[in-house]
Amino acid sequence: MRKDAEEAFRAYAVGRWHRLLRTAFLLTGHHHDAEDLVQAALARAYVKWERVRRADDQDAYVWRIMINLHRDRVRGPRAPEWLTTRFPERTGGDGADQIAVRDALVRALLRLPARQRAAVVLRYAEDRSETEVAALLGARLGTVRSQTARGIARLRALLADAPELERKVTVPRGRREHGHTPDRA
Repeated sequence: MRKDAEEAFRAYAVGRWHRLLRTAFLLTGHHHDAEDLVQAALARAYVKWERVRRADDQDAYVWRIMINLHRDRVRGPRAPEWLTTRFPERTGGDGADQIAVRDALVRALLRLPARQRAAVVLRYAEDRSETEVAALLGARLGTVRSQTARGIARLRALLADAPELERKVTVPRGRREHGHTPDRA
């Protein structure tokens, strides 16, 4: 679009925004839906701006675009809306317990030495084999095993200081518990 046409469109959009919004509100009944409708109508008018500029009545052209968009919206498949003064009842928890558990676990992990933390995270969070962890850390298999065991023991000790999380955080005892067998060297 040429610069003068773009400036003309900008001036039109700014000058008519409130009138368009008022009409859109009356069509939709909701302020946010009205804003969306005006924006969609102006976007369509922008694409066809040369044709809109040549029209006898620019306002009528843009209003027609807006009314057609609204009609298409109303006609199309929509999920029903129910206005209510109350929020729906939640069947599950609010997630606060999960956030607390995750926070406690992350804090405990951050208190581990870097090698132990890397071994535990790669082994259990990333579910990698001991061989893969050894390759990623550039360490021997025995070192990975000892770092992982020490890290898990330290995590248990750190999390034991938080009795409210005792039953909520499960620190793995070893891969056999989870149906995995440790790698053999």
